[in-house]
Amino acid sequence: MENIIEIKNLNKSFNEVKAVQNLSIKVKKGQLYAFLGLNGAGKSTTISIMCGHLKKDSGKVFINGEDLDENLDKIKNTLGVVFQFSCLDKPLTVKENLTFRAKLYGLTDLEIKKRLDELDNLINIKPLFNKVFEKLSGGEKRRVDIARALIHNPSILILDEPTTGLDPQTRKMVWNAINTLRAKTNLTVFLTTHYMEETSEADYVVILDKGKIVAEGTPIDLKNKYTQDYIYLYNTSETQIKSLNLPYKKVVGGYKISIPTTKVATDLITKNPKIFTDYEIIKGNMDDVFLNVTGKNLKEENNDTANFN
Repeated sequence: MENIIEIKNLNKSFNEVKAVQNLSIKVKKGQLYAFLGLNGAGKSTTISIMCGHLKKDSGKVFINGEDLDENLDKIKNTLGVVFQFSCLDKPLTVKENLTFRAKLYGLTDLEIKKRLDELDNLINIKPLFNKVFEKLSGGEKRRVDIARALIHNPSILILDEPTTGLDPQTRKMVWNAINTLRAKTNLTVFLTTHYMEETSEADYVVILDKGKIVAEGTPIDLKNKYTQDYIYLYNTSETQIKSLNLPYKKVVGGYKISIPTTKVATDLITKNPKIFTDYEIIKGNMDDVFLNVTGKNLKEENNDTANFN
């Protein structure tokens, strides 16, 4: 697959704060590429540079084969951005908002109608057309934000903390819309998030800390490298658990054993069938990865009020 985004040795500082430090990444066409990090890690700063909203100090950025330094206007037309906070006009209807944004991109009335029909087929937007934007629910607003970002048919959708502040059901609704788009159009999605579960379907994950990449890889590679598996045993005695000669701790209804790999779990179960009659194997998750890589808990520390993202 071709690289649709390529960043080489990117640097950006704000006075004494080094927001992005020697960042280099490659994003393949059609990928869901996840950027993880606390507030202040450099996620939004990188996106602002990609979109031309912020000047870099040094480094190179190529998007769709175009050099950011030479063809910013051309690059902007290939990007659609869903910001953490909506930038649509609250008093206008959904259709008025989308039509206005489409005209800013130079679409004709005929092209706008065709594009709105296409977006409706993708994310069912027409039922919201005549509703005032500020009256929509959180999930509906996010669908409209996605439609606004896609109105000019970009090849890359940038999602900057797209589900912050949304309840789990609404977050699921938003991701259903995004996954539908990816399946139907091979859209490249560049995601920044602090919800670790949103990275489970990512093709590639980068973890940032203080502007630097501290870990990267597929979700399964990161889990295998930075986490352990766990076996939860139920309906067994502590005497039997002790006989396994492994570290354990009591949990509600049973015991939890940490193991290095799934293969070790398989061998353990095969050799001790009388103990393993009621159990489950849980693989370490992306929260564990982040904690082990950075020494920080993403959920607990995300409320950090850093000035630069």
